[in-house]
Amino acid sequence: MKKQFFEAEKDGFYGTYYENPNGADCAMIGLFGDDPNDYMAKCGAKWLHKNGVNVLCISPGKHNYSHVNCPLERIEKAIQWLMSHGNRKVGIMGMSTAGMEALAAASYIPDITLTIGLTASDFIWQGFEQGKKDGCKEWPVPNASTLSYNGKPLAYMPFAYEHPTYWKKVEEETKGSGDILRSTCLFIDSEKKRKHAEDEMIKIENIKGKLILLGANDDSFWEAGKYVRRMDQRLKERPHECEYEAVAYRYGTHFVLPESMLRMALPVGLKLVMRFIFRSAKEHPDECEATRKDVDRRLSTTLHEWIVA
Repeated sequence: MKKQFFEAEKDGFYGTYYENPNGADCAMIGLFGDDPNDYMAKCGAKWLHKNGVNVLCISPGKHNYSHVNCPLERIEKAIQWLMSHGNRKVGIMGMSTAGMEALAAASYIPDITLTIGLTASDFIWQGFEQGKKDGCKEWPVPNASTLSYNGKPLAYMPFAYEHPTYWKKVEEETKGSGDILRSTCLFIDSEKKRKHAEDEMIKIENIKGKLILLGANDDSFWEAGKYVRRMDQRLKERPHECEYEAVAYRYGTHFVLPESMLRMALPVGLKLVMRFIFRSAKEHPDECEATRKDVDRRLSTTLHEWIVA
């Protein structure tokens, strides 16, 4: 794949542009992991190429999935570059934490006309870092948001637990669960501790164009299905311009991703690997596969319609 690399210090964002070898005049910003050059990002780019677009993968930093006041301006700068280099439309696609980031960015940046949020929350989180600290792999950062805009941290939901209790709770929930990681307690307990303030909710009603919200009820990281239903209700109650689809699948795990994208990453043994990672994929393999196939069809159709519109 033809690539072009960007550095935060020089370009305003850290990313890699994967130009579609078949030619395209629309681009998707892909938020797929901790580095725009890792294996998952490349598979995401290949899948989006197959669906007719150019791809610009970006992340907070090199091999960095920490989110501490990450400026949404870097996405604005990425859009400016894309629009000045032959792309007439720009969309954004994010999964997991980056799904939240994709929704937040689209709520502030009207130039984004296709937004795909996979297993995304409907609220901004407290900032967190990943690495190694006091035997913990992740920890919340006091008085910090995951995202910022115009130099100011966005309002956020504070986690119920501080370091090191935060990670100890994750370890306790994961032990014996059959999931490689379970962290729903962080989000359930934080919502129990205090109700969400309106200013920390993502203003999805401001999103333009097409909006896709997908999650599953059996997500072991957080309550993705519940968040999809809340966003659906929010849009029903508020004026909005976007055309949207909101689907909370019964089964699908945290990997509510297109089946063919995951098969690019794991051409052999996908079901076996999924069973190892998620208990629900072991107990309901066919249902989880059916979800991924529906996601594949739904997103491919959406991309095609967006390109030709």
